[in-house]
Amino acid sequence: MNVWIASDIHGSALYCRKLLDLVERQGGGRLVLLGDLLYHGPRNDLPAGYDPKAVFAMLNERKDRILCVHGNCDAEVDQMVLDFPIEADFRVEDLCGRRLFLTHGHHWNADQRPAPEALDGAGYVVYGHFHVPVKRQEDGVWYLNPGSVSIPKEGSWHGCIRMTEEAIQWLDLDGRVRDELR
Repeated sequence: MNVWIASDIHGSALYCRKLLDLVERQGGGRLVLLGDLLYHGPRNDLPAGYDPKAVFAMLNERKDRILCVHGNCDAEVDQMVLDFPIEADFRVEDLCGRRLFLTHGHHWNADQRPAPEALDGAGYVVYGHFHVPVKRQEDGVWYLNPGSVSIPKEGSWHGCIRMTEEAIQWLDLDGRVRDELR
């Protein structure tokens, strides 16, 4: 089973389409979105292909395959146009034989770690927010960031994570593996 993890679409229909096309080319699966879906935020320039209406339409077509958490640029009004829940600050989910703590990253990340009781046994904290891919282990917990779908920073690529039972891979939106954790 493929689980795709992506963050920080920021209203870019262009890069949302590239993400969804990659997911379909690589066999589909569950899509985990780590927030900041529709709005670009006051510190970011408009991403290429900015069209939040097209983004929510594309995502709503896949609503039954999406798990999502709330990002700092997501607003209450966004839930009115999205047909899947986006308002949780974090979720703990068992996916691909791993227990994951899923969050946007503006509250919990590799430098601001969640309390052990909030982790609820998760061995992975998966977050976005910083727009830079991360693979780091601290105190026996892996901290993973897929980077950004639409506004990569610090020389990184437009990308996401593909998780299977065998591996965790960071891919660019053309499908090239950029990093891997086995």
